Amino acid sequence: MQRLADLPATFGILGDAFRRWLKSGLLTFVLLLGGFALILLVLAGTRVPYDAHRALGSRAGECKQPVDVLVLLGGSGMPSAAELQRLYRGAELAQAMPKAEVWVVHPGDTTVLEAMIRELLLRGVDPRRIGRLNVGENTREQALAVHHVVGARNVSLGLVTAPENMYRSVRAFRKVGLANVCGAPAWDHAMDHGFAYAHERIGGKAYVPDVSKATGLRYTFWNYLKLEVTCLREYVAIAYYRINGWI
Repeated sequence: MQRLADLPATFGILGDAFRRWLKSGLLTFVLLLGGFALILLVLAGTRVPYDAHRALGSRAGECKQPVDVLVLLGGSGMPSAAELQRLYRGAELAQAMPKAEVWVVHPGDTTVLEAMIRELLLRGVDPRRIGRLNVGENTREQALAVHHVVGARNVSLGLVTAPENMYRSVRAFRKVGLANVCGAPAWDHAMDHGFAYAHERIGGKAYVPDVSKATGLRYTFWNYLKLEVTCLREYVAIAYYRINGWI
């Protein structure tokens, strides 16, 4: 009976220990999260995010000469900024490589695939050069599908996709046996303009900080914050592909 009477006290001691552990763990997590956020904020004030993004786009090797097949990797909706950038870049390359076949790879709804084809046609790509692959839920599946179509043909491939996805894409295609692959990233190009303005002249309040000439704070800082998230997401994807042996 004495032992049963001691149970509430024992549970109370254990409960207090658990609460202290939880509080300590939560505090540690909050501190780590805050430290990580602080690092991201500091790095956004440097060119590190820009260089990291450029490395993801070019590290696997960019196309330096014409290829036999241009492969446009889809995965976004139509119209969307990401998809239109890839199609713009693909059409540009198709004009520069008039002998290359152009394959559009996109999974799911075929209306999106057909909308992509129409965009290429609007940009002057000959329909007889365009092939369709309505498959590939991720880059690994797309690589396997292209390898299946290529078969024993010894052709060179130029992959067109977002810069942040290029390293993983090229490595994934090489992993399935397509050795002659290079990347053609769909880079975006920042507007070459100062964007400074006269704060007071256009009605800016005297008590509001004048950031009219601080274009780095108004634009670059925030763009680099977004690039950090983009790159971090891609690093996780690269790690996942490595663990699975897909690159």
